Amino acid sequence: MSSSTIRRTLDEFEDRIWIRRDGYQYRATWLGEVVASGMEDLIERIETERKLRDVWHWLPDEVSDYPLETWAAMTVTVAKPDAPHRPVNRFESLLQEASELRLVRPEIAMMEPCFDVLRQLVHEGVDVVLVDRPHSHTYFLSTYPERSSAMMQWDNFTVLEHDHLPPHGIGILDEHVAISCYERESGTVHALIDSDGPAVREWAQPVVETYTSDARPVEP
Repeated sequence: MSSSTIRRTLDEFEDRIWIRRDGYQYRATWLGEVVASGMEDLIERIETERKLRDVWHWLPDEVSDYPLETWAAMTVTVAKPDAPHRPVNRFESLLQEASELRLVRPEIAMMEPCFDVLRQLVHEGVDVVLVDRPHSHTYFLSTYPERSSAMMQWDNFTVLEHDHLPPHGIGILDEHVAISCYERESGTVHALIDSDGPAVREWAQPVVETYTSDARPVEP
């Protein structure tokens, strides 16, 4: 901004008793600190709303009811026309650091780019449980028959199928919970929401356990 704009702004702030001169500097008054704090809260709310507006309709009701503080701590990664793989790349970065993995509805579009990372986790002894629709497992067994069959022989790799899964994916990766938002028709990954907040994990843990217990094993 120009010096004249800054000077007019400072004069206006002085008239409102938001700031006071202190030598060659300005300091906030108590009134100014109250206004600044309120503006910071407002900006945080707007930034949180901005990152959620594109994914709000994908979310389960239990999650959409969380207070603002919980949402502010979440990471929302949305696919863009010039960066369609952003959610998958974010998921892969979480996957690379995982020492525990539970996934409900890990769609093909999410898992195929991460297939080598998943294999490496299994070979390193990470406990992995996948609960998906039957056709997804059929796809991997037919497309990567040797590698998929070999992985299914490991005791720490459990593959289950379920006929009635939620429209979104739910993953537990150590302390992180990841919610995958898919296009209903194509199954492409629209967004990934992840958080290490305790409230989100308290919701995700029993949901994942319920789908896991109700699922049936897949035979190679």
